[in-house]
Amino acid sequence: MSSGTRTKTVVVPVEPTVAATPEQPTPSTAPPAPRPKAATQYVFPVGGCRADASQSHHDYPASDIFADKGCLFVSPVDGRVDEVTLVDSWDKKTNVGRDRGGLSVSVVGVDGVRYYGSHLSAVGVNIRPGVMVRAGQSLGLVGKTGSAQQTPSHLHFGISWPTPAGHWWVRRGAVAPQAFLNAWHDGRQLSPVAAVAKAKRAYGADNGCRAYC
Repeated sequence: MSSGTRTKTVVVPVEPTVAATPEQPTPSTAPPAPRPKAATQYVFPVGGCRADASQSHHDYPASDIFADKGCLFVSPVDGRVDEVTLVDSWDKKTNVGRDRGGLSVSVVGVDGVRYYGSHLSAVGVNIRPGVMVRAGQSLGLVGKTGSAQQTPSHLHFGISWPTPAGHWWVRRGAVAPQAFLNAWHDGRQLSPVAAVAKAKRAYGADNGCRAYC
């Protein structure tokens, strides 16, 4: 992205035109070659700041991505906003699991995976369920809401499969995201689709919260 980069003109030789024969269709009648389907693009979910993703997490699969308050939480993939929490209801006396995330946003990607970020200090003005977003688009700001009131500011990041609304015990994280976060941080493309499908099969029937309830 350097402003001093020079553009080099590349001249491509043109092959001579070959006259069509009865046995050879003209270029205008030949069927067009199919265009390859674009691969899903992934980006690291904290933008514009230094961020350090934890390589483990307590009680269930997730990562705490430590970054300064006010750093951007961005969508890691093209997708649709699924659930949004705009009120911080956490109380340290009760520490109810559904409230631990504070302000949060979930996105279901075009790859069918749900991505969840919580402890936000603010949610984007136009971010609401059903809105389509692009990879790298801001969803909110890193903060200390929910149970993060007692820890350094960070983005709690979880990967799971889509569920009915309110199934926070899956939404908060069901697949360890570290390998994917590390790849995206380094600019490498690594999809969690297969890992999520495998975890969903192993999870079995969803009978409610199983850990840190």
